[in-house]
Parts: sequence; C-alpha cells; structure tokens
Amino acid sequence: MGEGEEEDLSSLTQNVSSRLPRVNQLIKKELSQIVLREVEFSSGVLVTLTRVETSPNLNESRIYVSCIPEKGQERALNRLNSRVWHLQQLLNKRLKMRPIPKIIFLKEKETVEAGRVEEILQNLKLKK
Repeated sequence: MGEGEEEDLSSLTQNVSSRLPRVNQLIKKELSQIVLREVEFSSGVLVTLTRVETSPNLNESRIYVSCIPEKGQERALNRLNSRVWHLQQLLNKRLKMRPIPKIIFLKEKETVEAGRVEEILQNLKLKK
C-alpha cells in the first residue's frame, strides 16, 4: 500500500467512526418518537430506549430497552418485537440516509440504575 492509500484508508476509518455516534443518536431520537406514538404498553409501565449500537457497516442497530417496573420488560420487548416490521418501515421513511440499519430490540442488562430510580420514585410516593 502506498502512502496516499494509507491516508485515504485512515480518513475513511475516521469518517466511519465519527459517523456511528451520530447515526446511533439519530436512530434513538427518531425511534423513541415513533415508539411513543405507535406502541401501547401496559398501564403503569415506563419503557425507555436506553441506547443504540449500530454495526460499523450499518447493517443493523441493536436497540436496548429498559422498563420500570422491571417485571414488565419481557412483555414490553414482546410488544416491540411483534411490531418491529411496522416500526422499521416508519423509521425508514423518516431517515434520509442509506443504508438504514435493521432494528433489533434487546433487553437492557444494565438495569441497576433503573431499579434505583424506581426505588426513589416509590419513596417519593410514600412521602406524599
């Protein structure tokens, strides 16, 4: 590889690595708005899209979902996964980029923080 080719490869790598955080942020923002309008969850359940991780080739985006109370997480994930095709179509219409990654909903494993927030909310309710 010549010197010019190495510089081109380096700049391409930097462009891709700086693009991924922007893509993740955009998908999280747009998909959160879509889910808010399009998906009904059980009463008393708060569902949050906590983070998005898109593959470097933009083939797929893993959408991590958190739920309060935690016992509603499986049902919320099932609901989202049952509507994934519809949500993907709505996302495809809103994003002006190509390719648009395939969305995959996953359970957020880092639920310790969510549990702490739930505990704080419960304590605030008891003080009223």
